[in-house]
Amino acid sequence: MVFAKRLREGVISGQITSSIRIRTSPHVKAGNRYRMGEGEIEIESITSIGFPDITPELARESGFLGVLDLLKIAKHGKGDNVYLIRFHYLPPSTRRTDRPGRRKKPGEADPVP
Repeated sequence: MVFAKRLREGVISGQITSSIRIRTSPHVKAGNRYRMGEGEIEIESITSIGFPDITPELARESGFLGVLDLLKIAKHGKGDNVYLIRFHYLPPSTRRTDRPGRRKKPGEADPVP
């Protein structure tokens, strides 16, 4: 998942644990992990919501000043589906480096058991 630059510190610190995305489909799956900086974001849940469900409280929880601030950034490409994504950040020490099916990069060492 990609976050606006101003939100990244809040995500890494654990202050931001939700994101609103407006697009055709969520582009992430619950239970999956996605790289963010040195660590990863693990998706806890994805819920389809409506525009009226985007409250000032939810906007602030997602790291924005309010609903209008959130809406300026939340729309990603085509689509009008609104998704509430709950997640948590995993620091580098908890990243999975030995995932089944993961290909090593050229020159990358085998994970230490």
